Amino acid sequence: MKGADLLVKCLENEGVEYVFGYPGEENLDLLESLRTSKIKFILTRHEQAAGFMAATYGRLTGKAGVCLTTLGPGATNLVTAAAYAYLGGMPMVMLTGQKPIRTERQAQYQIIDLVNIFTPITKMAKQVVFANHIAPIVHEAFQIAQEERPGSVLVEVPKDILIEESNNPPFITKRLRRPIAEIKAINAAVTMIEEAHTPLLLIGAGANRKLTSKSLQDFMEYTGIPFITTPMGKGVIDERSKKFLGTTAIIDHDFVHKMIEKSDLIINVGYDINEKPPFFMTREKQVLHVNFYAAKVNNEYFPQVEVIGDIANAIWQIKEKITLQKWDFTKIESIQKAQYNQLQTEIDNTSFPVIPQRFVSSVRKILPEDGILALDNGMYKLWFARYFKAYSANTVLLDNALATMGAGLASGIATKLVYPNRKVLVVTGDGGLLMNSQELETAVRLNIDLVILLLRDDGLGMIRWEQNMKKFPAFGLDFGNPDFVDLAKSYDVKGYRPKTVLQFEEILDHAINTSGVHLIDLEIDYRPNDQIFFKELIALTNKL
Repeated sequence: MKGADLLVKCLENEGVEYVFGYPGEENLDLLESLRTSKIKFILTRHEQAAGFMAATYGRLTGKAGVCLTTLGPGATNLVTAAAYAYLGGMPMVMLTGQKPIRTERQAQYQIIDLVNIFTPITKMAKQVVFANHIAPIVHEAFQIAQEERPGSVLVEVPKDILIEESNNPPFITKRLRRPIAEIKAINAAVTMIEEAHTPLLLIGAGANRKLTSKSLQDFMEYTGIPFITTPMGKGVIDERSKKFLGTTAIIDHDFVHKMIEKSDLIINVGYDINEKPPFFMTREKQVLHVNFYAAKVNNEYFPQVEVIGDIANAIWQIKEKITLQKWDFTKIESIQKAQYNQLQTEIDNTSFPVIPQRFVSSVRKILPEDGILALDNGMYKLWFARYFKAYSANTVLLDNALATMGAGLASGIATKLVYPNRKVLVVTGDGGLLMNSQELETAVRLNIDLVILLLRDDGLGMIRWEQNMKKFPAFGLDFGNPDFVDLAKSYDVKGYRPKTVLQFEEILDHAINTSGVHLIDLEIDYRPNDQIFFKELIALTNKL
C-alpha cells in the first residue's frame, strides 16, 4: 500500500480515535487516507489548538493524542503545544508534513529543519525517509510518548514518502507493564515513615491516575497521614477529606507552606521538578520520593530515599508493611484551622464586579461532583488552586509546568470529546481567550455542550499583581476588548453578561444544564489579590 494508507493503518493499530489538525498541501494524501478511516479527523482553526487538544486527550486517557500539521509555519505553530505536553507529562504524537526529500524543485521554500527545532522540547523527533520506515517509527513514537515520563514526540513525513509504496505491515501492539519497586526501597520507605514525627503526603501530577488515586486514598485512610497537593495533583484524593490540608501556591508564606515547615518528612508522590517546586528543601528536611522514575536532583530537590516503579503498587506495598505510629499532627492541625477560617472569608460577598473568593465558591456549588474544570492560565488559577476542592482525579485541568495562556478552550473541547456525558467548564481570562478564540467555531461545529466562563479585567491580571508587588508604576498591561457577547453570537454561541453575583449563578446553572456552547462574560474584581495573598497571609502566617 502507499505510505499514507500505511500510516493510517498504523494509527488505527495504535488505537487512535481522533486526529486533531490543520493540514496542508504536503499531507493531502494522508488526509485522503483518513477520510475512509474509522479515525475521526477534527479540523481546528489553529495548529496550536490542535496540539493542546491532542495533549489533553493524552492527559485524560494515558494514550497518546495525535495532531497533524503541514510543514513550515504550520509545524512551527506547534512549538508551544509540544512544550506544553513535554513539560506537563502528556503523551502526544505530532505528525508534520515536509516537501519531498528526493524530487523537490522549490529550493528552500517553506523548508526548515523541524527535527532540530523540536528535539529540545520532545522525547523524540524523527523524519521518515522511506515508506518502509513508517511502521517502526510510528510504533516507536507511540511507545516513547506513552512510557514514563509521558510527553510529546514529532514524526515528520515528507510528501513523497506518503505516496511511496510499502509492503511493511503495522507492528503488533502490546500493553507494556510498568516495573514495580524493589523490596529494599520499599523497606527503606517504611522505616523512614515509621521513624518520622510528623509525616506529610504531597501529591503531584504523576499521581493523577485512577489506580494511583485509589491506592493513595486507601493509604491515607489507613495511616491517617494528612495530604497536600500541587496544583496539577488536585483531586487525586477527594479533597472533602478532613485530612486535606490544601494546595501549594506560588506564595511561600501561605498556610500550606507553613505546614510543610512543621513536617519532618515529606512523602512526595508523583512530583517532579517540571512542576513549580512546592517547597525549598533544607539538608535537615527528610523527603521520600515515590514515582515512576528517579528524581532529577538539584539544589531545590534532593530526596534521601527514592522508591522507583509503578506508584499505585509502591503505595500499596508500603501500606501493607507499615506499622502505625503515634504521629503528632497537632501543629499542622492548628494551622489547618487558621487556614479554614481565612478561606471562609468573603465567599458570601455579593459585591459586583465579583471577587475571586465568591466566583470560585459559586463554580464549586454549581458544577456537578464529576464535572471537569479546564483552566487557562492567569490570576484565577491561583484562586481556583487554593479555594476550589476537587473530588476525583483529573477533574481540575491546569498547566503548572509550562503555564500556557491560550490552552484552556482547546483543552475543554478535547475533554468534552473524551467525556461527552460529563459537564465541562472552561475558565479563562480575556487575555487567554483571545489567543485562541477562533476555536469557538470548532466547538460549535462539533456540536458539543460546553460552557466558557470568561473572567474579564481588561488587562493582564496576574502580571498587574506582580507589578504592583514590586511597587512599579502601572504600565503596559491594559488593553481594550471586543464585546464578548457579540463575539460569541457571531459564532452562534450563546452569550451572557451578568450584572450581579446572583444573576451570574443563575446563568451559570442554566448554561451548564442546557445544550450547546455558552460564553459568560463576567467582570472580575482582582483587588483582593494584594490583600489576601500578601498583606493578610503574611500577617496571619507569621503568628503560626
